[in-house]
Amino acid sequence: GVRLTMESALTARDRVGVQDFVLLENFTSEAAFIENLRKRFKENLIYTYIGSVLVSVNPYKELEIYSKQNMERYRGVSFYEVSPHLGAGKTEATKKILQYYAVTCPASQQVETVKDRLLQSNPAFGNAKTLRNDNSSRFGKYMDVQFDYRGAPVGGHILNYLLEKSRVVHQNHGERNFHIFYQLLEGGEEDLLRRLGLEKNPQQYHYLVKGHCARVSSINDKNDWKTVRRALSIISFNDTEVEDLLSIVASVLHLGNVQFAADEQGNAQVTTENQIKYLARLISPLNLEQAAYARDALAKAIYGRTFSWLVNKVNKSLAYKEGEFPGWRSTTVLGLLDIYGFEVFQHNSFEQFCINYCNEKLQQLFIELTLKSEQEEYESEGIAWEPVQYFNNKIICDLVEEKFKGIISILDEECLRPGDATDTTFLEKLEETVKNHPHFLTHKLADQKTRKSLGREEFRLLHYAGEVTYSVAGFLDKNNDLLFRNLKETMCNSENPIINQCFDRTELTDKKRPETAATQFKNSLSKLMEILMSKEPSYIRCMKPNDAKQADRFDEVLIRHQVKYLGLMENLRVRRAGFAYRRKYEVFLQRYKSLCPETWPTWDGRPHDGVAVLVKHLGYKQEEYKMGRTKIFIRFPKTLFATEDALEVRKQSLATKMQATWRGFYRRKKFLHMKHSAIAIQSWWRGTLGRRKAAKKKWAVETIRRFIKGFIYRNHPRCPENEYFLDYIRFSFLMNLKRNLPKNVLDKSWPTPPPSLCEASQLLRQLCMQNMVWTYCKRISPEWKQQLEQKVIASEIFKGKKDNYPQSVPRLFINTRLGNEEINTKVLQALENEPIKYAVPVIKYDRKGYKARSRQLLLTQNAVIIVEDSKIKQRIDYANLTGISVSSLSDNLFVLHVHCEDNKQKGDVVLQTMRADKVNNVNINQGSIKFTVGQGKEGIIDFISGSELLIAKAKNGHLTVVKRLN
Repeated sequence: GVRLTMESALTARDRVGVQDFVLLENFTSEAAFIENLRKRFKENLIYTYIGSVLVSVNPYKELEIYSKQNMERYRGVSFYEVSPHLGAGKTEATKKILQYYAVTCPASQQVETVKDRLLQSNPAFGNAKTLRNDNSSRFGKYMDVQFDYRGAPVGGHILNYLLEKSRVVHQNHGERNFHIFYQLLEGGEEDLLRRLGLEKNPQQYHYLVKGHCARVSSINDKNDWKTVRRALSIISFNDTEVEDLLSIVASVLHLGNVQFAADEQGNAQVTTENQIKYLARLISPLNLEQAAYARDALAKAIYGRTFSWLVNKVNKSLAYKEGEFPGWRSTTVLGLLDIYGFEVFQHNSFEQFCINYCNEKLQQLFIELTLKSEQEEYESEGIAWEPVQYFNNKIICDLVEEKFKGIISILDEECLRPGDATDTTFLEKLEETVKNHPHFLTHKLADQKTRKSLGREEFRLLHYAGEVTYSVAGFLDKNNDLLFRNLKETMCNSENPIINQCFDRTELTDKKRPETAATQFKNSLSKLMEILMSKEPSYIRCMKPNDAKQADRFDEVLIRHQVKYLGLMENLRVRRAGFAYRRKYEVFLQRYKSLCPETWPTWDGRPHDGVAVLVKHLGYKQEEYKMGRTKIFIRFPKTLFATEDALEVRKQSLATKMQATWRGFYRRKKFLHMKHSAIAIQSWWRGTLGRRKAAKKKWAVETIRRFIKGFIYRNHPRCPENEYFLDYIRFSFLMNLKRNLPKNVLDKSWPTPPPSLCEASQLLRQLCMQNMVWTYCKRISPEWKQQLEQKVIASEIFKGKKDNYPQSVPRLFINTRLGNEEINTKVLQALENEPIKYAVPVIKYDRKGYKARSRQLLLTQNAVIIVEDSKIKQRIDYANLTGISVSSLSDNLFVLHVHCEDNKQKGDVVLQTMRADKVNNVNINQGSIKFTVGQGKEGIIDFISGSELLIAKAKNGHLTVVKRLN
């Protein structure tokens, strides 16, 4: 799992459900422990404490618990105050720790840069898909993060361990090579692949198809390629370096496609690429097996050394540089170890042996540091130490690493000895040397029953985590990890600058045999142990709930296996053997002092004495706690839980009391402030009101005085004594006029003006009338205008002269009384060139006898025409019309007077209707009308009033018209 080298603010406690689940010291059996994990997992509580150890169960789903707001909750809190919070997997946990520091440390671009460079270090080059994990780290790494005096990350350094180089040339079924190969082929640009001589199809490359899963639905290599390119830019790669690096990746793929065949002498011959065929003849002859070994060894060497070069490149970009504060050196280091966990596969080889050896060493360190720190703390505090029974895996570590007799020593000896050394001879040497070791077993050493599960080329180690069977096939080759000298020389001559740095020419002249892979790993692991021993460790134990990567699925068999190989039960026993909780007196007193009246709100004495008074008041029993020199030790979690529960209750009452006190203080302060403000406002307002009232009285007195004086001088010419009065009178009149203006032109009302404004009033009245008339005229239509013009003419003729004129005023004029359809067509044809302006039916009275006859009166542009049916009876040109006579009574009779000299005319015409185009020729007569009957003869029409309308010839020979009285 991951180990932290600094105690982090992430380790804290949540009150929700803490008594049932969080601290696991309550559980004595493995079954109870696993059941507790299962319950918490079902409730999405994936983090659990065992003292300083945090157990993390992968939920295989997003829990939305890593927001910036959530991270802020953990800043500066005490242990157990909020729930534990970290990543689910080892690498993911490392990311979350770095993200937390990026959020909580002083903000700067440097913080983000360091975090990004650490997170982007080699995921594509060092990770691969395995049977259990789509993004498994196939190397171990230890990261140091440097902090400046402000607590901000300013630099870092990475150590890498045991890259699984064999994966480059071979993968188990269901597994893939390193991600970078597939990402390059799937996401690389066409131009880039063409320059590298690559095709997009991974099936074309032997090193990518041995696991039979080159493409996986759950992995998006194309998108991951974009992440790789962005990561390379983050760690300061320029375009040339990227091209050089990818050229090396491509060369490994091309190298894997080199194929061999045996010639007549049995020597290997290259069957691909003519150029390589010719070059191969210059090389020492090899058999097929040796040639394939040399090819794969070269591929592994190129990739492994390039990987180490890449780590160094990242370290250069992470190196701390004195910048803004050159005088302040980094003094604090946070170490993060992200390394492979215990591995047990169906087929376990040299890599699993090294990985599990590493986990044995880490478990040994874990137990030692846990017990050592516990014992040292007890001794420093003067508390009696009770020995703890636990499995000490030192016996297994010695079996692997002991000088001369350990497995690694035997393996090295077999690799270095002259003669024909094979994997089988190595196994025989093991059986001979460690055959009596209780944790070692082979087919030869096993009993009859056990032999059925062990092959003849296998050995079994009983690790602290359980039994693991290893196949010795390939152990010697992988341990030797040798590269033929001529291949090294070829690599040293490479034009690729990265390869030149990876293969140093001094190797060609160095006569010393290089250390084997196992010895190198053993030595680097020893240095790692020294680093970890110098730190103050915290631990994260990462667990998988199932192998199918499914959410909400909890496999108890798999969990039980992980609980065993992670050594969690030993950790539980260590914690339960002593005191589960310990805290400095100052911290304990500060947190719980409110539970005792004597220590609340302050304690003036020594913290030790205050804690003694506090626990006595809380009723702690003697066996439940111990008082050390600087700390209190509490044995049982239930004691702490009871204290926490009491604190929660006390917090409620304290909160209520504090709220009440604060509300009282706040309200009183607010009241006093408001009272003071009210008094000030009232005082100011009273003064303002008083000044306003006095000013108003003064103004009123002066106004009345001026008004009276003005009234006295009102008839005098304008002078200072009456100007105010006159102005007021004028103003009053104008305001009254504004309110009482005439509504229309017929409204003759107008306010009476004062004497001084008579002339102005008359002018205003005229202006007002003109404005109303103008406004009215603007609104009238052409038709209405014509009506008004005709009304004006009628008014000029008849107003005050004819009795029925007033009744005719509101009646509108019409265009004609007869339509064309009512006029005979022959008449219309006869008048074709003279449009009819007006037509009306009339009664014509004969000149002699005054007999009434129905006729039609037609008016054209030039003449008056009298029509009888289809015949034009008489035409009178307007030029021959001398006048029109009507009576002053309310009758319909009128007389058209014509020139007597006109022989065409028989005399004047007596009719009942009229149209007067010649206004000046209309005569209104009182009593009677004279008209011409014929040549030199006159007729008379008498108009009299009577009870009913009557027109008839009288006895005197006159035409009598009796007008009915209204």
